[in-house]
Amino acid sequence: MFSDVAPRYDLMNDLSSLGQDRRWRHHVVDALAPQEGELILDLAAGTGASGAPITRTGAKVIAVDLTEAMVRVGKGRHPNQVFVVGDGSHLPFSEGCFDAATMSFGLRNVSNPEMVLREISRVVRPGGTLVICEFSHPVSWVTRVTYQGWLKFALPLMSKAASSRASAYNYLGDSILDWHDQRGLAVIMEKAGWTGIQWRNLSGGIVALHRGVKP
Repeated sequence: MFSDVAPRYDLMNDLSSLGQDRRWRHHVVDALAPQEGELILDLAAGTGASGAPITRTGAKVIAVDLTEAMVRVGKGRHPNQVFVVGDGSHLPFSEGCFDAATMSFGLRNVSNPEMVLREISRVVRPGGTLVICEFSHPVSWVTRVTYQGWLKFALPLMSKAASSRASAYNYLGDSILDWHDQRGLAVIMEKAGWTGIQWRNLSGGIVALHRGVKP
């Protein structure tokens, strides 16, 4: 499904979020607080847009995505990142080799989020951080009702006009509505072994950043 939308993936993300995705990415960098020379895992990296602001801090990004077409497009757009085709449930890296990890808008697409979070913990060093940027539940009922209408009606119409695979974005809306709320994701992270879980709402809770530390 994502192979078909890879060439216009970044454009659709920008349109469907009304440009807010760029601001969300900068909040991820702030939460990660990467240092120059650190090695950062960016899982479900897509075409590498999520890793671009991280590389500007001087950190090195290893961008991993399951879809070969995404990786192929990413290599052309972001040559300063290392792209790897890989499964988040079985990462091709040794234990503790990363200083930190991040995953943006990909965790809700996996069949077993806790397994993926445990696998990320395996490849992050003790004391390293994980930042999850994911769609969540708006905190006010006004925002919630407006957002649900956007997902059910406006997003499908936009995807038909701008994407060659509108069904991929119909799936997007359904997966968001079915996903855990802020506290629910925090519980999953704790079960996977991450500690000190904190979260921050962005755009009224449409998106939430969750941060945890590997003990």
